[in-house]
Amino acid sequence: MKESLYPGRYGHLLDDGRMQCDLCPRNCRLHRDQRGACFVRRRVGDQMVLTAYGRSSGFCIDPIEKKPLNHFYPGTSVLSFGTTGCNLACKFCQNWDVSKSREMETLAAVARPESIADAAVAHGCKSVAFTYNDPVIFAEYAMDVADACHKRGIKTVAVTAGYMGAEARRDFYAKMDAANVDLKGFTDAFYFTLTGARLQPVLETLQYLRHDTDVWLEITTLLIPGRNDSDVEIRAEAQWIAKELGSDVPLHFTAFHPDYKMIDVPPTPFLTLSRARKIAIAQGLQYVYTGNVHDPDGATTYCPACRAPLIVRDWHNIESYRLTQPGNCPECSVTIAGRFGHFNRQFGRRRIPVRIGT
Repeated sequence: MKESLYPGRYGHLLDDGRMQCDLCPRNCRLHRDQRGACFVRRRVGDQMVLTAYGRSSGFCIDPIEKKPLNHFYPGTSVLSFGTTGCNLACKFCQNWDVSKSREMETLAAVARPESIADAAVAHGCKSVAFTYNDPVIFAEYAMDVADACHKRGIKTVAVTAGYMGAEARRDFYAKMDAANVDLKGFTDAFYFTLTGARLQPVLETLQYLRHDTDVWLEITTLLIPGRNDSDVEIRAEAQWIAKELGSDVPLHFTAFHPDYKMIDVPPTPFLTLSRARKIAIAQGLQYVYTGNVHDPDGATTYCPACRAPLIVRDWHNIESYRLTQPGNCPECSVTIAGRFGHFNRQFGRRRIPVRIGT
């Protein structure tokens, strides 16, 4: 199967004859036939092309809570897919078999945007998620899929590291209904050493999403023992979120497991996640969750005013759902931040692979 050569929207020629990719802050400068750091964007002649357009590493139906999104139509199902490649170089990547793959260019399935939207409707999915690898690098494909989904009444979700240039960011998030941004740590040293990126562009994406769009935003931080799990760093992150984004932005602390280039680092202890959650709540954050561990308390949505349990979760199962329309606490009538609809049944903890034709 040949790679696609779909025209990319973000690039310009430099005076020295190279072409600069403007999609993300890496600003890769390419000679002819050279690929960017993400691997899927390539210069062909004087055109930047996306080699992964219409290609996927696979499709699965997941619970929306797995993204993780706890305040975006809880209990609904989401059709999830990604491509291959990534514009970060995280040494701790939990999806490295997809994001770092170089063979999937010949193995990936083919699906037109309309076919993906049709499949979401056919399987009763509320939304489609661009995930597994970062949708930033296949932005043109994701945006076309989003357009097709919106025509069919399907919501769109970006699961991303948020490492994106200003122009592409504006175009991309105009097509998204929700985003979970992976804030990987809260020091530039962590970003530079362990991801090959910088912290500030991610903070700018978070601020843009919160203040300049209607995209529903949640944040995830993977806590890695000895790398980004100190009280000082967790407190600084929570304080920044409360001050710059607002206390009602949900924050998920998730557990690391040894993988890729950090197999010598132990898994995140449960107590680390519990401690981080307490620190963030103490800084005023109203919705703080734990993930990748069994922690019903850390998975439950509580009313920020009266502390009544409103959505009780066990892993990705919803054990109790008490919100009244359009998302209020039944005890004190406080409105819970998020996007909520009528809840009558849930998708549950299943993961269903699906095949989509062209």
